[in-house]
Amino acid sequence: MRILIIGGTVFAGRHFCEAALSAGHDVTLFHRGRHNPGLFPTAEFIQGDRTADLGLLRDSWDVVLDTCGYFPRDVSASAEHLKDKAGRYVFVSSLSVYAESSTTPGIDETRKLLTANPDDVEVTGENYGGLKALCEDAAERAMPGRVLVIRPGLIVGPHDQSDRFTYWAVRLNKGGNILAPGPPDDPVQLIDVRDLAEWILRLAEEGKTGTFNANGPDYELTMERALLAGLSVADQRGRLVWVDGAWLREQGVTPWTEMPLWVPDAIGFARFDSSKAIEAGLTFRSVEQTFAETRDWAVNRPNDYEWRAGMKPEREVELISLWSAGPQS
Repeated sequence: MRILIIGGTVFAGRHFCEAALSAGHDVTLFHRGRHNPGLFPTAEFIQGDRTADLGLLRDSWDVVLDTCGYFPRDVSASAEHLKDKAGRYVFVSSLSVYAESSTTPGIDETRKLLTANPDDVEVTGENYGGLKALCEDAAERAMPGRVLVIRPGLIVGPHDQSDRFTYWAVRLNKGGNILAPGPPDDPVQLIDVRDLAEWILRLAEEGKTGTFNANGPDYELTMERALLAGLSVADQRGRLVWVDGAWLREQGVTPWTEMPLWVPDAIGFARFDSSKAIEAGLTFRSVEQTFAETRDWAVNRPNDYEWRAGMKPEREVELISLWSAGPQS
C-alpha cells in the first residue's frame, strides 16, 4: 500500500510509520519537520504545514492516516484536498468525544457525542472532546463511507512525552515507599501504542471503515493490578503505600496530572466498551511488557528532563509521612 501520514514522527504516528515500513508499505510523511525529521530515511518526506501547504500533496495514496487533527476546519481541508487522491482516510480521535464518559460505564460507539464551537482556535480540557467529535464528522463529510475513525483512551508506551504512564514506569522502578491512590480496586484502562499502531495498520490493509473504541486490556485491570505489574519488572524493591483518594483530594493532589492514572469520581472513564475493536482483531501485549519497555526508554532521558505529569519526590515523601502519622493510619 501507499500510505500518507499527516505527522508521523511523534509517538502514535511514529509507531504507525515504523509498523508500516516494517510491513513493506510505501510511506510518505507530511509534517513541519520540527520533531525527528530524519527518523525514517526510507520514507518520503514532504515538509509543510497542514494549515497552509496542502497543495504540496499532489500524489495519490491508498490510505491517509491523520494523527494530529484537533480542529474540524483543518481536518475538513485535509480530507477535501485528498478525497480524489486517497482511497481511505484514517482519523485518530479520542474516547473523550463521549458526552457521558464520566458518568456512564460501558460506553460503546453508538453513544451521544460532545460538541464544541467549530471556530475555536485553542484546545482546552473543556473543548477537546467536542472538537475531536467535529473532526470525525468533517472527515466523513468530505469522504463519506471511506473513513476509519479510531477512538483510543490513554495511549502509553515508549516515546510518550505526556508522562501520564511514563511516570509510573520510572517511579515504580526506583523502589522505596511509593504513594498509591486508593482505592486499589479502581479500574484502569490503557493501550500500548504499538498494539494500537499495528492494529490500525491491519484494519487499513483490510480496507475497514467505521468507528472503533480502542482501549484495553481485554480484562478488568485495576489500579492495584497495574501497579503490581510495574513492580514485578522493576529493578528495585518497592512498597505501595495506599492512600485514601478523598484524603489526597483534601491535600490538593491533582488527579490525572500530578497523580497519573487516577481519575476519581468518573465512573465511566476507565470502563469503555472496546468489544467491537477486539472482535476486529485488536490484541494487547502484557502490561508488564509495556511497563518494562517504557521504563527502558524513559530512564535514558536527560537528568534535567522536565516531567509533564507525575508527583515530585519531595511531595510524595511529605504526603506519605502525613498519611502515616494521621489517625486514618
